[in-house]
Amino acid sequence: MNKIRISAVSYTNTKPFLYGIQHTDIINKIDLSLDIPSDCAQKLIDDVVDIGLIPVAAALSLPQWEIVSDYCIGAVGAVNSVFIFSNCDINDVTAIQLDPQSRSSNNLARVLLKNHWQVNPEQVTNAPDYAQSTDEYTAFVQIGDRTFGKKQQYKYVYDLAEEWQKMTGLPFTFAAWIANKPIPQDFMDEFNASLKYGLDHREELFKELTMRDDFDLVDYLMVKIDYDLTADKKKALYMFHDYIKTL
Repeated sequence: MNKIRISAVSYTNTKPFLYGIQHTDIINKIDLSLDIPSDCAQKLIDDVVDIGLIPVAAALSLPQWEIVSDYCIGAVGAVNSVFIFSNCDINDVTAIQLDPQSRSSNNLARVLLKNHWQVNPEQVTNAPDYAQSTDEYTAFVQIGDRTFGKKQQYKYVYDLAEEWQKMTGLPFTFAAWIANKPIPQDFMDEFNASLKYGLDHREELFKELTMRDDFDLVDYLMVKIDYDLTADKKKALYMFHDYIKTL
């Protein structure tokens, strides 16, 4: 059997999935690559891989796609790793620097700016150093491990999953396991079981992680990241797609 090619996000929030993949027999049936979210999505778009844990906004760039797992990278309320950092209130921001590693989170920021806060700052995609801002009225989007411990550095911090829930009443799905072609059901069942194994063994995973003084990794992976792809998270995913189409 040809191995199924899979790309997964390389951030800490994916480590429970990777633990399950690496500690079950599925590892022998796949070619696995670890990538930043935007590259993970591009590999699936370019058909370099068959399945990707991709930012959900990227699914709109696929001619054919299918969710192949019961699990996702999601949040019910604050996720604590997808932010707009700002030196001023969001209503006073005149420019926002977007995160080059992100697709969904940049789009989520755009959706919230337009529909939740109803502001229209300049969107900057080529900032010399997008991950900081010394200008009083310039904010920036940042996601993933690079945000750990950063909340204390800015006066105004907006958790995008929390703001989405305020606007819609729904949880949010940042990334889902998506295929660009039909995948055999027996493989999907085994893959799903491997992901569940990792989630069920997070306590063992914690023994392998280097803990931080400025960020609670246990709370992040046990509470803040909500991995079940529930009906409400699917509803939110399709609602997010609809919002993106209006940008």
